[in-house]
Amino acid sequence: MTVLIEIKVPDIGNVAEIDVVEVLIQAGDVVALEQTVAVLETDKASMELPSSASGTVQQVYIKQGDKVSEGSLIATVLVNVESSSVAAPVEPVVAPVIVAPTTEQKALTPVPAVVKNSAPVVQTDSSKTAHASPSVRLFARELGVDVSRIKIGSGRKGRILQDDVKNFVKKVMAEGIVATGSGIPSIPAVDFSVFGDTEIQKLSKIKRLTGQNLSRVWLNLPMVTYHDEADVTEMEAFRNALNANKVKGELKITGLMFIMKALVAAMQQFPNFNASLSADGEQLILKKYFNIGVAVDTPKGLVVPVLRDVNNKTVNELAAEIAEKSEKARQGKLLPADMQGGCMTISSLGGIGGMAFTPIVNAPEVAILGVTRAKMQPVWDGKEFKPRLMLPLDLTYDHRVIDGAEGAKFMAAIQYYLGDIRRLLL
Repeated sequence: MTVLIEIKVPDIGNVAEIDVVEVLIQAGDVVALEQTVAVLETDKASMELPSSASGTVQQVYIKQGDKVSEGSLIATVLVNVESSSVAAPVEPVVAPVIVAPTTEQKALTPVPAVVKNSAPVVQTDSSKTAHASPSVRLFARELGVDVSRIKIGSGRKGRILQDDVKNFVKKVMAEGIVATGSGIPSIPAVDFSVFGDTEIQKLSKIKRLTGQNLSRVWLNLPMVTYHDEADVTEMEAFRNALNANKVKGELKITGLMFIMKALVAAMQQFPNFNASLSADGEQLILKKYFNIGVAVDTPKGLVVPVLRDVNNKTVNELAAEIAEKSEKARQGKLLPADMQGGCMTISSLGGIGGMAFTPIVNAPEVAILGVTRAKMQPVWDGKEFKPRLMLPLDLTYDHRVIDGAEGAKFMAAIQYYLGDIRRLLL
């Protein structure tokens, strides 16, 4: 007996539309259970959609360039029921593509407006409605572009795509229409091949989008970085004692767990660090939850999984969660929802080295904490030098929200909690 099974887009988080970037099956193909049938992509992640059944493909309902959403029909597969080849709905395999920007981030990031000069760039009929999806319209608003000025898109039936918006902005800037009124001189192109052999290597999407986000933050946020050190001698002794009592194979505690708890305690003491500016810069949105993003290095680039409600979790629970999410990140299985809703981010280079660096704020957050490798140093206690384990900390904050005095007090609070981790119990 055979039945016709529908393969649909599963729940992939709070994403309205997803681009179909590759279709790997066609009618007549024989597919295996969990075989990848299509590759979908949002502005944050690339997802491999697995087949929920094994059998013969009867019809494919999507093609490259289409947009789909949760529940959209991908294909139908003819299945032999006796072979038990139907599986429960499975989640797509997700490869992270970008660190910082979420829908919340996009909405709160100040964006320059495109100013029209005396010569119009594109002749349009204002009476016609531009054909563009909500996500493309949001992207256009980010760049200050009125989509009605784009006469026709390169998508199906003239639909406007993100690339059309980008090309419009490039043309506008090339013809002298400046976004901010002053303009930023571009770096001239250089033919490096005249100096020797070269190789052209295309940047991955994660690096391109991360670069765009960091450039936007750098241009819009007046950032200050404050450097200091925390004495973690007693904390490290306590951590080693905890790990010594763990049985073989049990998850070890790292210093990052204590840093997260100390950071949340300081955020509770200084609410401005757990906030975001409104889009118009007139209001401060204070958050009552404490979600911490942790930058994780993966083969495809840097991603920031978010740990939620850190204030309500133990160090053991945090250790298990960060281990799980770090592994998912390295395997390319993080969902977009796993990287949203952060209040503040920790960027740790402790496992690599270094003495200090200047991390860039992950807007719309207003601060980020950088951590480098701790080392033993002689510290004067008023009578003599004693060996102490000192942890370098780098705090970058948005100077529109946080002034220098508050930044220094916030760092002092982190030092206070890390100096004696028992203080977190008070």
